Amino acid sequence: MMSTANTYKSRSATPVQSAMAQSATLSSLMQISRQSQACLACIQALLPLGLEGLVKAGPLDAQGWCLLVPHNAAGAKLRQLVPALTAHLRSHNFPIEKIRVKVMSR
Repeated sequence: MMSTANTYKSRSATPVQSAMAQSATLSSLMQISRQSQACLACIQALLPLGLEGLVKAGPLDAQGWCLLVPHNAAGAKLRQLVPALTAHLRSHNFPIEKIRVKVMSR
């Protein structure tokens, strides 16, 4: 009798990235995630020293781009920078019309 561990090892497994690339929906989500990360990389130099490690790339959709922060103070400071961040993104060929800032709940 085969153990459960042996059963899983004997099955042919598809690597996660390969499976995601084969699915149109998952592939599209990966592309959006990469674009969001590229936007974050673009604005990193504009973030104040205390914020650069706190800001996370959020969803990128038809309504704009969302930045995630851990607390209200970071959100307030980031909201002050939104006009400059949006202009910077546009100047680097990222067609972002609106940036939303959301505080992540614990």
